[in-house]
Amino acid sequence: MPIPTHRFCKPLIPLACALALGATALSVSAADIQTQREHYRSAMDAIAHEPGDAWKRYLGDLGNYPLLPYLERAALERRKGQPTLEQVQAFNTRWPDSLVATELTETLLRALAKAENWSDFRALWKGSEDIDLRCAFQRARIANGELPDYAQDIAGLWQVPRPTPEICEALFAWARQNGQLTDAVIWQRIEAAAAAANSGTASRAAALLDGPQRAQAERIAASVLDPGPSLDKATSWPDNARNRDAISYAMMRHARRSTASAVTAWARLGDRFKWDEAQKGRVLNALAVYRAASYEADGMARLKALPEDAKDASSREWHVRLALANQDWPEALAALDDMDDEQRADARWRYLRARVLTKLDREAEATTIFADVAREANFHGFLAADWIGAPYSICPSRPESDAAARKAIDEQPDLARSFELHALGNLRQARREWNFAMAKLPVALQRLAASEANARGWLDRAVFLFSASKDSLTFYDQRFPLGEKSDVLRSSRQAGIDPAWSYAIIRAESAWMTDARSHADAYGLMQLLPEVARKVARDAKLPYQRPSDLFVAEYNIKLGTRFLGQMANQYSGSPWLASAAYNAGGAPVKRWLEARGSLEPDFFIETIPYKETRDYVARVLAFSVIYDWRMNGKALPLSSRMPKVGQAYQSPKDDSPRKAVLCAVTPAPAATIPAAQP
Repeated sequence: MPIPTHRFCKPLIPLACALALGATALSVSAADIQTQREHYRSAMDAIAHEPGDAWKRYLGDLGNYPLLPYLERAALERRKGQPTLEQVQAFNTRWPDSLVATELTETLLRALAKAENWSDFRALWKGSEDIDLRCAFQRARIANGELPDYAQDIAGLWQVPRPTPEICEALFAWARQNGQLTDAVIWQRIEAAAAAANSGTASRAAALLDGPQRAQAERIAASVLDPGPSLDKATSWPDNARNRDAISYAMMRHARRSTASAVTAWARLGDRFKWDEAQKGRVLNALAVYRAASYEADGMARLKALPEDAKDASSREWHVRLALANQDWPEALAALDDMDDEQRADARWRYLRARVLTKLDREAEATTIFADVAREANFHGFLAADWIGAPYSICPSRPESDAAARKAIDEQPDLARSFELHALGNLRQARREWNFAMAKLPVALQRLAASEANARGWLDRAVFLFSASKDSLTFYDQRFPLGEKSDVLRSSRQAGIDPAWSYAIIRAESAWMTDARSHADAYGLMQLLPEVARKVARDAKLPYQRPSDLFVAEYNIKLGTRFLGQMANQYSGSPWLASAAYNAGGAPVKRWLEARGSLEPDFFIETIPYKETRDYVARVLAFSVIYDWRMNGKALPLSSRMPKVGQAYQSPKDDSPRKAVLCAVTPAPAATIPAAQP
């Protein structure tokens, strides 16, 4: 990026002048990138710990270094100082349209809003996507005597069911006092928040109402927050539409938490109120779905008794699952017939229709469906191919590029900063710079940038980008990278498990984000809980000091594969059951096996109560096929990775028979190895 050397050399901006002079020095010194990184770190350390301008002695080699704006910001903010309006404006001029400038600007904007310094706020304001700053801008306009318009200025902030910042609540209070928020508009927000189970938003909106309406709205918010006590009190409530809404929302929440208690409450309240169809439908649907998902005895009857208008995708899916769990094939087919068009088009339900047809001795119909599903490169497509002995259909391609596009990527300063931050290990800020850059780039350049990130070893960028769009799903090399290959192969073999399975777990757990940390406090590539990692390390006589050690890829893989091997040993080596336990834990899997362990594996997987685990197992098994193909050019039949419950499983060897993989745009020919029945 060209850096002017004179326009900022004014007494008011000494820092910019120093950095510009550093750029001039670079033109003769031509320091290499490693030296620049060392000097950047030294300058940052000096800003944090040394007095005065000691840090400036490192500027001579940093004139074209991508992270120069981070140095300047650190100097402005040193020792938690707050830059002035003039300093931030100068920074914006020097580093226009950069993330660093945006972050610095928004930090000052928030400070100005907190101090209600609206004149300086307006002077600095250039727009923002952040809802708190957008609310603050409207308050700045009000302070200046302007009157925001609801439709143009407030509706986009108001019509969001999720919680809004406190500064927005002040704006909404003004809008209410000035006739911008009508009762009807407030009730729309309350109802949307209640439907989204967001009691806090419903409660704050309720505070804008008056009298009986406020009490009714607060009752709805309380019903969402704590449904049990609300349902206990409901027998004394008058029968009106708002109270019925409160009860129906409470029933929806309570059915999820405690289906038995919800059934009891409905028996007490169902005949006491005059429900409209929407209210009653919400309750009946919730009871039916959650009773079915808990495999309660009345689940099927409740699903079948649902009025047509009360059915939704979830109730139709659970009708199928209960029928499969009961091995009631005519009922399963009837439930599949009852699905809507979108569900019927999904590979999952097409495959299961074919499977049910095989149980009803309608092989010819099943084979036609299997052949169609087998053209898809997913869990059900691979299983369908196994049923008819067809090769797997995987059609790889690569992103297109040209010299002009590559030049545009090379010259994109935000990407340069993201790549350099990644090289320095500052992954969180690297992703922020990446996302900032992506918002500016057309799709073709986004893909080229992801390819460049992949080539630099930043694997998760391509995984996320290319997995988010249907027309890039065929970029298999980058969606399923063979990262840390020597570590994965060595550790998997030491643990006695298939490397393709280890790769699949990494891909499903973290998508190759080495610093991934979940809400459950799982760390790194294979998402290990610290207590699990500590135990595995102790058993293997490996060092373990702190959870952050799990962000080191080699160490995480070493412990993760050992743990995966231990999980497999608990299930006779079975990778699909071990995958379920890896995701959900051993206790739930034990319950499911006790209840439905006689089911064939594909039916068992579909009847797993937890959606996350159900989808996770299917995803891991499909990824195992893809990684096996990526490593070997062929793939072990997916069905062979799914032994029946209790059947011993041995991990494949390098010379194990594998299926051909072709790009099938027409019905696939028969495979050379026999069909393997799931």
